Amino acid sequence: MRGMDRVSEQLAEMKQKIQKMKQKRHTVNRAQFFRFKPFSVKQKQVLTWWMPGSPVKEHDGIIADGAIRSGKTVCMSLSFVFWAMSSFNGQNFAMCGKTIGSFRRNVLFWLKLMLRSRGYRVADHRNDNLVEVRRGDTANYFYIFGGKDERSQDLIQGITLAGVFCDEVALMPESFVNQATGRCSVDGSKYWFNCNPDGPYHWFKANWIDRATGYLGKKKSADIREKAEKEGRKPDLKSLLYIHFTMDDNLSLSGAVKERYRSMYSGVFLKRYIMGLWAMAEGIIYDMFDVKKHVVDAGQLVRSGKIRWTGDYYVSCDYGTQNATVFLLWRKADNGIWYCIREYYYSGRDKGVQKTDAEFSADLRKWLDGISPRYVVLDPSAASFKAQLKKDGFHVKGACNDVLDGIRFVAGLLTQGKILFDKSCENTIKEFGSYIWDAKAADRGEDKPVKEWDHCLDAVRYLAYTIIRRHGGMKILE
Repeated sequence: MRGMDRVSEQLAEMKQKIQKMKQKRHTVNRAQFFRFKPFSVKQKQVLTWWMPGSPVKEHDGIIADGAIRSGKTVCMSLSFVFWAMSSFNGQNFAMCGKTIGSFRRNVLFWLKLMLRSRGYRVADHRNDNLVEVRRGDTANYFYIFGGKDERSQDLIQGITLAGVFCDEVALMPESFVNQATGRCSVDGSKYWFNCNPDGPYHWFKANWIDRATGYLGKKKSADIREKAEKEGRKPDLKSLLYIHFTMDDNLSLSGAVKERYRSMYSGVFLKRYIMGLWAMAEGIIYDMFDVKKHVVDAGQLVRSGKIRWTGDYYVSCDYGTQNATVFLLWRKADNGIWYCIREYYYSGRDKGVQKTDAEFSADLRKWLDGISPRYVVLDPSAASFKAQLKKDGFHVKGACNDVLDGIRFVAGLLTQGKILFDKSCENTIKEFGSYIWDAKAADRGEDKPVKEWDHCLDAVRYLAYTIIRRHGGMKILE
């Protein structure tokens, strides 16, 4: 009888497992169905410009720029594949992002759902970064590339392409884009560029948008051609469409969502990411910092019961030999705000005496006064100091050191009042008023801070972009 009972139990367990598998399969199938929202006028233009009946079908490509969350990427990626599948069979195409990982997260995940919802068969060969798309007897091959730095151009050499789609093209080096477009040697190949604006002297603005016939318009393009003909030279023009997007061009966004995004940015970031302008980064970087708003007496807030600590302590560190070494102590409160509650600042240049790694580690231990931080978030270039801290029992986490994305993220936190600073953090407060954009770099089309008065603010950026960004709830666009 016991044997029969055991068999019955096993059968029941198997039935439960089968039922769970069915439920999981149903969930997956539902997740893979993409429910299309109505397309705006500009999205429809992107989706149809290449079609046989279009008056602009002979253009060599298209540029879509403008605000974040404006619906550019969805329609550009989808239209690119539709065009490829309608125009070619058995050809290679390139789809490029700043990194392969970011392209997969921000573009490919949704693109695969959209294509499958429209009856396309999609096979993602992740090891080869190849996406095979089929419909009926037509099959084409879409290779994924990352254009992170100058070395990225080597990755795309040698391949023959029928078209290229560059998402976040303003974040790529010019050499990579030139190499990618130079591989488009198949008859009928086209270029597709998608980006948020950068500075007005950025290489993509100067060399592509400012020379695009769709951006210049018919009259100005004709004038340029006429002048070039008189001077006996070829007009420096590119036969490219140009469509500028705002958040109002994304019909799936509610008014409340659009207002929330507008509240996330200020200064140059507001101009670029919300207004969609190719604006200069000039003056003070964190011009939204306000002593009255962002500087508090954290101890008094705790004693009065206005806030209560809810999480671990963290230390962020910018390490210097002759330059200043900075430690900042952080903790999150029950109001969702992160507080910088203590500051350590030592400049070997100012003091005339440089400390060793062991001395800085001992200073950190003394400065913490019994506090055990979850992590010391450290400048990733400080290898020797990292080894010393680990030897002395600290848990060390390498900081995410993407300067521009980190600055943008910190600016968003300041705008929303999500990070505050205790009044004792005097050097940090002082640097907020001195940290400026490099004017000479701006003239070259680069966003670059002046490397002065940045030690405390580098430490702020390390904590924000490494810990706060991954702590949940802070989904400022990356």
